[in-house]
Amino acid sequence: MSGLTVAAAQRCVIAAMKRLGAESVPLQQALGRVLAEDVRANRDQPPYDVSAMDGFAIRSADVASAPAVLEVVEDIKAGDMPQKVLAAGQCARIMTGAPVPHGADAVIRGEDTQALTEGRVQIDVSVKSRNDIRDRGESMRTGEVVLPAGTEITPGVVGMLAMVKAAQVPVYRQPRVAILSTGDELEGLDEPIDANKIPDANSYALMAQVQALGIQPVLLGIARDDPDHLRGLLQRGLQFDVLLVSGGTSVGVHDYVRPTLEALGVQMQFWGVAMKPGHPMAFGVAPLTWVFGIPGNPVSSMVCFEEFIGPALRRAMGHQNIYRRTVTAKLARDVKHKHRRTEFVRVMLARDEGALVATPTGDQGSGILRSMAMAEGLMVVPASSQGVAAGAEVTVQLLDGTAYQGEAGGEW
Repeated sequence: MSGLTVAAAQRCVIAAMKRLGAESVPLQQALGRVLAEDVRANRDQPPYDVSAMDGFAIRSADVASAPAVLEVVEDIKAGDMPQKVLAAGQCARIMTGAPVPHGADAVIRGEDTQALTEGRVQIDVSVKSRNDIRDRGESMRTGEVVLPAGTEITPGVVGMLAMVKAAQVPVYRQPRVAILSTGDELEGLDEPIDANKIPDANSYALMAQVQALGIQPVLLGIARDDPDHLRGLLQRGLQFDVLLVSGGTSVGVHDYVRPTLEALGVQMQFWGVAMKPGHPMAFGVAPLTWVFGIPGNPVSSMVCFEEFIGPALRRAMGHQNIYRRTVTAKLARDVKHKHRRTEFVRVMLARDEGALVATPTGDQGSGILRSMAMAEGLMVVPASSQGVAAGAEVTVQLLDGTAYQGEAGGEW
């Protein structure tokens, strides 16, 4: 297949992906991962009725005709256990989080009382039973599922895991990712400067995009335009879960990536997507590996990662929300469009009188990496568009690295 729409290509990739197996990691390393098993409560929390306020534990019947004067028979701090059962006309001074004594059925805030002689307090308001009391098991009850499998581990979830004493956390495994750049024209980061070569930015931009997902990839280096050299590095890459091959995906006579991948047993699912930048994007499946062929132009490489590879990696890690979150913005200036492909325009975002405004980052050539370095979002121009006028509402994918949603969104 070639020339798929972006949406069709995304569906093809996600259909081929699967969640990886589970592993156990320390709680301190679980942030951002996805639970592979249900997590159940191992206790009632709170373990008893506790006060929600600093004040006095009382019997609500004793203050039905407030004001009322009560005898203070006990002082209960958080961590103490009550020693007395309240009788009629009695109360206990109590702190937030402290257990409510037997006999009490409500708590009065300290602000609603007046101290009298030692051992006596005046209650100025009437309250109903259970006022300002947190019930036993309000947060969780023994045995109940408090975090279902598939939950993304956020800071709040880490807190819940600590609450149930989950020192080791069952999560979906992260994919092992290898990155390979190709082409004689490339200059490695550790090589001397050669004015006739192009610095290999793709490997490192892709590395950073993978790292932003919490994964540490392996850089395989640069494969030269030699079939044997390329084959050796591709064979190494096919030992990983995911292989990203940058460059060599076009149809030139020296683009050896496709025939070499196919000779190594990779079954290509598509080669070419109706998008700009990124038209030569390719995807294939090997027995052990998902393979992404990515255009060599740096902007094309990064945009293809956002639309296909990032969602695929999140899918493999068990995430349900895999696509970048989209927002609606007003376009700051006209954008021409005549390619019959979905176009992703790099934009900056700002607020103007409460409205979100998208401004293109400048020249949008697929080799102008600065357009991605400045971008806060990708404005989606549908393939059917004849151009977008200033002031029109547009869909923008956010590039802030934290916001994801379940569907890709937009007319792609």
